Amino acid sequence: MQSSGDFEEAITSINVTPLVDIILVVLIIFMATAPLINKRAISVDVPEASHQETADIEALEIVYNEKEELYLSGRKVDRESLGETLKGLRRSNPNLRVMVAGDKRVAYGEMVGILDIVRAAGIQKASLEVRIR
Repeated sequence: MQSSGDFEEAITSINVTPLVDIILVVLIIFMATAPLINKRAISVDVPEASHQETADIEALEIVYNEKEELYLSGRKVDRESLGETLKGLRRSNPNLRVMVAGDKRVAYGEMVGILDIVRAAGIQKASLEVRIR
């Protein structure tokens, strides 16, 4: 039996389980929102379409904006290096898919030129990004 004057042993350890749970939730939220943040970094006003097939397929993004600047996955590139980079990526991944987002004010011939570069790199699965009305 203990008397009222005896002290209980102090708890000196820290329970890290709740801390790990919180960190994992924050990590999952960051991983889910990171692609959305990167996608909105380059301003492109894509054309609208009445009908569109939606697919959640991982694709490499090429952006051609109103200023006629070309971006590959958020990095600015020129036409020559775009073709060479796509050829290298195609060698490492034969099933590579490409999504091209072009500003609606860009000339049709310019977009055809970008698609021609993609096809010349040997990529057969290319699509154009549009916004649903």
